[in-house]
Amino acid sequence: MSVTALFTPFQLGALELPTRVVMAPMTRTFCPGGVPHAEVVEYYRRRAAAGVGLIVTEGTTVGHKAANGYPNVPRFYGDDALAGWKQVVDAVHAEGGRIVPQLWHVGAVRRLGTEPDASVPGHGPSEKIKDGQVVVHGMSREDIQEVIAAFAQAAKDAQAIGMDGVEIHGAHGYLIDQFFWDASNRRTDEYGGDLAGRSRFAIELIQAVRAAVGPNFPIIFRFSQWKQQDYTARLVTTPQALADFLKPLSDAGVDIFHCSTRRFWEPEFEGSPLNLAGWTRQLTGKPTITVGSVGLDGEFLQFMVDTDKVAQPASLENLLQRLNAEEFDLVAVGRALLVDPQWAAKVRDGREEEILPFSREALTSLV
Repeated sequence: MSVTALFTPFQLGALELPTRVVMAPMTRTFCPGGVPHAEVVEYYRRRAAAGVGLIVTEGTTVGHKAANGYPNVPRFYGDDALAGWKQVVDAVHAEGGRIVPQLWHVGAVRRLGTEPDASVPGHGPSEKIKDGQVVVHGMSREDIQEVIAAFAQAAKDAQAIGMDGVEIHGAHGYLIDQFFWDASNRRTDEYGGDLAGRSRFAIELIQAVRAAVGPNFPIIFRFSQWKQQDYTARLVTTPQALADFLKPLSDAGVDIFHCSTRRFWEPEFEGSPLNLAGWTRQLTGKPTITVGSVGLDGEFLQFMVDTDKVAQPASLENLLQRLNAEEFDLVAVGRALLVDPQWAAKVRDGREEEILPFSREALTSLV
């Protein structure tokens, strides 16, 4: 099947992408002190040069004391880190690509001892005590407003250094997502209760980001049904429930939904072949990004269990059929692009036999 659909331009307002290929956000932990350096600049530049239309950076922490959960994760605050990201932006733009930072707060996932301040526990919707010690600080209304302000400031800084938009990380069991779930959000105030109440934090955060950047700066929102803690989890189980969940987020200012799934080809609801991105596009009328094991014959979780496993390139026929049918608008590629910066160019030029396989070893370096 022709790959032309992957390499046609996409436009949404002022956002013009040369191709439909998106680099998915992938945590790399190669930034000591949280500052992107020359190797990081080249890592992103190479992919833009090879035909990636939009790069979503690895998760970058906003300026809140409990935002980070891992060592050597880049931050999106502070003059030094922003100067590093400005070099990345300029390099990507010079190759004709577009780039947005993924803005991230890990929430309750954070553990005591994590940089930059080892004494700060994780912050979440509800307090968690273990062995008499507070391991998750239940956020007050003041805490919530501080985090919202940090996201808004990060978005404003992204705009100032020339980024082409922002992605808000609302998926995978991190802070924003923790508010969505009744198991992790046991609040009895306006930020808890039913799903509408549990969505209030995300809605206010998106509204604050929109107010900070104005009406024409693209906001992408990444969400997922599954969680790192439970791959079978489902926040909603019917199309109507999904519509009810997404409409307030869309109305708050989301321009594009990034619909995270483990396998893009799996239907989201019984009785329809549409995946999560397909349903989201149909229900909201907003453009969507699909993602999940694109271009490889194995999924990421397998590599955490079987460290010797190698994923070989896989057919794109199913993906291209769906893209041609306008089930979704953009395609995010993760591990295939992580291991092979030339992946998009090889697909475009019919050089699939040259695409590199993926193994866990690829996670140990920036190529």
